[in-house]
Amino acid sequence: MVRLKDIAQRAEVSVMTVSKALRDAKDISVKTKARIRQLALEMGYVPDAMAQSLRTRRTRLIGVMISSATNPIFARTLMAIEEWAFQLGYELLIAHSLNQIDREETCIRRMLARRVDGMFITPVYRMHPSAPIYEELVRLKIPVVVMGNRASFCAAIPAVETDDAVASQHLTEYLLDLGHKRIAFFAGPQISPQALERFEGHRRALRERGLDTEDDLIFSAGTTIDEGAKAAAQFIDEKCDATAVMCVNDLVAVGAGNVFLNQGIRIPQDVSLTGYGNILTSEFFRIPLTTVRQPKFRLGAIAMELMQALMRGESVESRRLSAELAIRQSTGPAPDGGRRGLKPTLNAGGN
Repeated sequence: MVRLKDIAQRAEVSVMTVSKALRDAKDISVKTKARIRQLALEMGYVPDAMAQSLRTRRTRLIGVMISSATNPIFARTLMAIEEWAFQLGYELLIAHSLNQIDREETCIRRMLARRVDGMFITPVYRMHPSAPIYEELVRLKIPVVVMGNRASFCAAIPAVETDDAVASQHLTEYLLDLGHKRIAFFAGPQISPQALERFEGHRRALRERGLDTEDDLIFSAGTTIDEGAKAAAQFIDEKCDATAVMCVNDLVAVGAGNVFLNQGIRIPQDVSLTGYGNILTSEFFRIPLTTVRQPKFRLGAIAMELMQALMRGESVESRRLSAELAIRQSTGPAPDGGRRGLKPTLNAGGN
């Protein structure tokens, strides 16, 4: 391994001069810095990150906690964070909570043991209003940014989130404007603040149009493709007369859409279908999905801006980002002006 001493001997300068040149110290001439850096490059010198962290008390590591990298909603957010981190000379330490509280705490503690300079966390939501690990992060004054909707247990930590309630309200209003009077809602977990916000936005739009939220139009659908398929099967079995189906996210909409199409229910001629999130799959589904385009890359970029401010010791405010509709072929006017609902004749054919 090439040492500073080896570079100093080749350059015929002191080890201190080499160290200062590589650190871009102001008391070393530009010409000397360039010569020493070129020698270091030619000799294959690799800085000792551990030694640097001991000297500066900073590891240049940022922890990132998400539920799972297989969830496509995180792809562009992570890209934005990584791009900023690369430009600023940081490395990312990524961990997956798998939506398990115990695993989340273990991963956070491992990041603390690695002396990360800051953390981005997509929380594992729980019903309890407090969480000891989050209280510990606040007490330790670790720079932390929550990526996702705030909950009471992490309310003391700045967050970047999408205004899900407003976006869901706009999506419901769009369907109402198409003549849909009975809109089924495939809801997410009650423990999830974002799922609750999306449902509340839907209810708000109905109230403002003088319509009630009917219990027989609400289906528990979870967050996955399989859960969306199960909700769609229940929707069909119960002979629901809705002319449109709103899903809590795009994965649920894909699962539901597959069941509808496989049972001969046409989208959107028989039933309109919407998702939420605008993952890549939504645009290239069998019937491209109308959805809400979440600002995923912008969310990551703003999260990094907040992180930089926290690292400078500044106070920051949480940010809520607006989202816009992506209108595609899965939605259309209500059948018969919405005066009658869907009465599907099931078959095993295509769409």
